[in-house]
Amino acid sequence: MGISRKPKSAFDKINKANYHCVKIPNILLSIMFIGFTVLQFNDPDPITWSLIYGIMALVCMMAAFRYYIRRLMLIQAIAYIIYAALLWPGVMQWLRSPDKSKLFDDLAKMEFLYIEETREFIGLLICLTVLAFYWYKFSRSKPR
Repeated sequence: MGISRKPKSAFDKINKANYHCVKIPNILLSIMFIGFTVLQFNDPDPITWSLIYGIMALVCMMAAFRYYIRRLMLIQAIAYIIYAALLWPGVMQWLRSPDKSKLFDDLAKMEFLYIEETREFIGLLICLTVLAFYWYKFSRSKPR
């Protein structure tokens, strides 16, 4: 007696193809955050930002394999929002400055603290955007 197997439906094939289409961007995001982590070693506060981007790389890699840790994502989001709120006065100062292009000038960060704070705020915004996307994906996925 042979084992009877249910033939795969067209829906199963679509899900598998869709999974690979989603897996690649998650791996690319993970690589991007690993790159961000490496770039932080020259930063004035490398430990903080290496941890932020390193954990994001881990979350992206786990998402590539459909593994979401809801509690970790929630803790990250809360921490990033609090940190962004602390940086907000520097962002407001940059928004009021006459020369906004200094944000992209390497020497300006040593001259103006608000430039570094705005850059850090943008980094947190990138992290929060990715976390929001994963939270949305997680909330729509079926429990295993």
